[in-house]
Amino acid sequence: QVQLVESGGELVQAGGSLRLSCVASGRTIRFYAMAWFRQAPGKEREWVADINWSGGDRNYADSVLGRFTISRDNDKNTMYLQMNSLNPEDTAVYFCAASATMASISPGHDYEYWGQGTQVTVSS
Repeated sequence: QVQLVESGGELVQAGGSLRLSCVASGRTIRFYAMAWFRQAPGKEREWVADINWSGGDRNYADSVLGRFTISRDNDKNTMYLQMNSLNPEDTAVYFCAASATMASISPGHDYEYWGQGTQVTVSS
């Protein structure tokens, strides 16, 4: 089993930056694909970005492309999401997810493990 814990969410003004972290425990995630999702109030959960096991393949939703950067440190069993130029539409609970696969993944991938989420609120 893999446990995922997100942190780093907080209240920030529009135009600001945050870095979210997702720490995994239970087993190494070195060979796992990982992703960030978010869910805003009253909306469905949406895929934000994903990263393959090596970090060599990264993909982003159009809404965050050029503003967010996903990365990982396999030695620390941790994934990150650097978020810049935040706007109120980025307000949501952000979740990290992991999947035991080294294959290429798509936004619709069915992840086995999920964190509990961290709240990001962007004020205008």
